[in-house]
Amino acid sequence: MRSTEQVTAVVLAGGMARRMGGVDKGWADLNGKPLIHHVLDRILPQVSRCLINANRSLDAYGTLGLPVVTDLEGGFEGPLMGIATGLHHATTEWVLFVPCDGPFLPQELVARLLANAEQADADIAVAHDGKRLQPVVALIRCNMLESVRVVLAKGERKIDRWYVQQRMVEVDFSDYPDAFVNVNRKDDIAQLQQVPKLLGLAAWSGTGKTTLLKRLLPELKARGIRVGVIKHAHHQFDVDHPGKDSYELRHAGADQMLICSAKRWALMSEEQQGTMPSLSSMLNKLEHSKLDLVMVEGFKKAAFPKIELYRREVNKPQLHGDDENIIAVASDETIQLARDLPLLDLNNTEGIVAFILSYLNEKGAKEEANKETAAKVDAIKDGSFDCAVVGGKL
Repeated sequence: MRSTEQVTAVVLAGGMARRMGGVDKGWADLNGKPLIHHVLDRILPQVSRCLINANRSLDAYGTLGLPVVTDLEGGFEGPLMGIATGLHHATTEWVLFVPCDGPFLPQELVARLLANAEQADADIAVAHDGKRLQPVVALIRCNMLESVRVVLAKGERKIDRWYVQQRMVEVDFSDYPDAFVNVNRKDDIAQLQQVPKLLGLAAWSGTGKTTLLKRLLPELKARGIRVGVIKHAHHQFDVDHPGKDSYELRHAGADQMLICSAKRWALMSEEQQGTMPSLSSMLNKLEHSKLDLVMVEGFKKAAFPKIELYRREVNKPQLHGDDENIIAVASDETIQLARDLPLLDLNNTEGIVAFILSYLNEKGAKEEANKETAAKVDAIKDGSFDCAVVGGKL
């Protein structure tokens, strides 16, 4: 791919992580592997070459098999110095910069940034999540190095102030609202660790997503799986009814209404958000410690594993050819798939349950396989050895 050939990625891992208590964020564990591994899994398929900008844990980063480059001048000088360092060592026309603590970056990040940069004849393309700019997720022309050097020499360390002086384009990623979650504090990683596994049902209307869920839930519960469900409602909905005390109090002006009994409780919140809330924000409303799995109906643009449901009679195209997050297809007949995926029988509940159980057990197997690697990484996190490091002066 053209985008792959002309882009070098630089993972910014050179900070002090003060809000993390000084812990090197790149090696913080998330779901059985370090954050840096999550980032590389997303980025490496999109570029021709990748560098790590780090100022400590150098021997640990050296085990990744990628060049490790320290800041051109000083140390822990911030992301603008990391950008200068990456531009200095890159050999391609474009350089992608991403943080070491962004585990869910879009799989089409480079392609979209590059397309927008070229269309706008810009030197810098910066991701925008729909609410705010993501300044450390950017594609920058390699020839911008001299400009960065000039502002650094003047003592500037703020990326934003340098950006506004350049030909920059903001690139809309509002269709990936969960992709720019990052880790700034220990509580952040703890919260992400607690998130149960997600599994979505992707299908056109009329295929039977809710019908399948109604069949799956009692079977999963019978096997001891604690399941939460998040459903995307496309129209205005209400779970309460006129005449009920809770309905009347809510419409009298309560912004949040919680009703409870010995068997259940429900919280209804009135928020004029303007747009559909992100999946991650809704997921955070659930009590993660009490769930093993969250089944999701809707949120088709969010990046998380899904099973596609397909019925030829619905007369709609298959989805998995354009959605890499689909991990299996359930059909009511044998069909030809666009790529190599498990084909499940949509009418065989037991078979689909078996696939889901296998998917849940995958996490435990991966965590066990990563224990030995994690132990080795812990032993060398102090950065006492300088391995595969390229230095330089500004």
